[in-house]
Amino acid sequence: MKESDLKGKKITVMGLGLHGGGVGTVRFLAEAGAKITVTDLKSKEELASSLEKLKGVKNVTYIFRQHRLEDFIKTDMVIKTPLAPWINQHIKLSLENKVPVEIDSSLFFKLCRNKIIGITGTKGKTTTATLIYEILKAAGKSPVKVGIGQASVLDKLKEIKKNSIVVFELSSWRLSALGRYQISPEIAVITNIYPDHLNYYKTMDSYIQDKKNIFLYQKKEDSCILNEDNEKVTDLEKEVQSQIIKFSQEKILAGESVYVKDKSIYVNNKGKERKVLEVEDLKLKGKHNLANVLTAIAVANKLGIKLETIKKVVIGFKGIAHRLELVRELKGVEYYNDSASTTPEATIFGLKSFQRPVILICGGSDKNLKVDELGEIIVQSVKGVIFLKGKGTEKIISAIKKADSNIFSTGLEIVESMEKAVELAQTVAEEGDIILLSPGMTSFGLFNNEFQRGNKFKEVVKKLK
Repeated sequence: MKESDLKGKKITVMGLGLHGGGVGTVRFLAEAGAKITVTDLKSKEELASSLEKLKGVKNVTYIFRQHRLEDFIKTDMVIKTPLAPWINQHIKLSLENKVPVEIDSSLFFKLCRNKIIGITGTKGKTTTATLIYEILKAAGKSPVKVGIGQASVLDKLKEIKKNSIVVFELSSWRLSALGRYQISPEIAVITNIYPDHLNYYKTMDSYIQDKKNIFLYQKKEDSCILNEDNEKVTDLEKEVQSQIIKFSQEKILAGESVYVKDKSIYVNNKGKERKVLEVEDLKLKGKHNLANVLTAIAVANKLGIKLETIKKVVIGFKGIAHRLELVRELKGVEYYNDSASTTPEATIFGLKSFQRPVILICGGSDKNLKVDELGEIIVQSVKGVIFLKGKGTEKIISAIKKADSNIFSTGLEIVESMEKAVELAQTVAEEGDIILLSPGMTSFGLFNNEFQRGNKFKEVVKKLK
C-alpha cells in the first residue's frame, strides 16, 4: 500500500479519543487527501482538547455521541480505535459488507518501508522502547518512536528518513490487527507476560494469542528477543521461527544472549562474551527495570551498536514519567510516581524496588485480575496504605484482610481525591520513608487515564510545603 492510495477515499475513524492516537490518525489522513468521518461516543465538549489540536484540518466531518451504521457501510475503509473489540457490532457490520477495517498499527506497517522494532509485553514496554530509542539516537540511526506512551502512530510516517529505524510500542490490541493481516516486525521483543486486561479478554490464552502476533509472521532471518526469566514467554519459544535472542538476570549458557553474571551485564555473540557495564551503575530502580535494560541492550547489540555507545546511554538513562519517577524529596521523605503500574504485578515490582519504609497509595478500577499476592506483599512490606476509591479497591482490601485479619483493626482510609491521599500519606510519613503512588489498578473513575492520575500526584506533591 502507498499513501497515495488513500487520496479521495472515504474513511471512517472510529474513536477520536483523548490520548493523541486519534488526532494523529485524522491529521495523517487529511494530509493524504482522504475524506474523513470521525465518529465518537463522547460529546463535543468532552473531546474539546483533541478537537483543538485538529483546528483548521479540512475534509473532516465529526459525529458525536453516536456511531451511525451508515458510516461503517458507506465508506472505503474503517480505522477503529484499538480498544474497540473486533466483535463490536459496527466493526462486524463493516467486515460483513467487505469494508476493510484497520487499526493505526496495521495501516502503519503497510505503509512503512523501514525496519521496525516492535516491543510488546504486559509491563516494561514503554521504558524498554524509550531506552532503545535513546541508544539508536546516540548511535546516529535517526530513530522514530511510534506509539510509545501517548505518542501517536500514523502521523509519525512523515518523520521517517531513508535510514530511520522505527521503534514501535505494540499493545495486544494493536497486535490483534497485525495478526489479521499476518504482519510481524523484523525485530520482535517480548518483555514479559502476566495476567492483564481480563476485563477485555475472556481468557488469558486469548490475551497471549494477540501478543504472539509480534513474531508469528516473521521471516527466518528476522529476530525475536525473549525474556528467559518469564515462564509465559519461554512457553512461546517453540512457536518462534525467526532467530531467537534471550535475556536473563542469570547467566545463559547457550545461544545469542544478554545476561547478568557477577553483578555485571554481558552480551554473548556466538560464544564471544563481552562485558557491557556493572549493574550498580544503573540509575533505574528495581529488578523489573534491570530486565528492561537487558532487553534494550539485546536489541542494540543485534543492530551492531558499539558497546561503548550502549553503555553511555544506559548509565545515563533515568527512566520516564509515571514509572518509579522520583517527584520530590521533602523533609527526608521521597515521593515516587508509579501511576503506570496498572496491574498487581507491577505494584509488587514497585514495592520490591525499595529497602526503606513505604507508605503506599493504591487502588482504582478492576480489570478482573487476581490480587492475593499483592495483598500479602502489602502486609509484609508496607508501613502504611491509603486507597483511591474504585471498584478494584475493595478486592485489594479483601486480599489484605485475608493475609492479616487484624491489620485494619483501627480502620482504613478510602479517599476520592489525590489531594486527600497525599495529605494522609504525609501525616504517616517520617524522615527516611517513601511515599509511593503505585495503584495496581486502572485509573478510570477518579481519572481519565494513568497519565492524568500521575500528573495529578506530581502536581499535589510539588505544592507541599
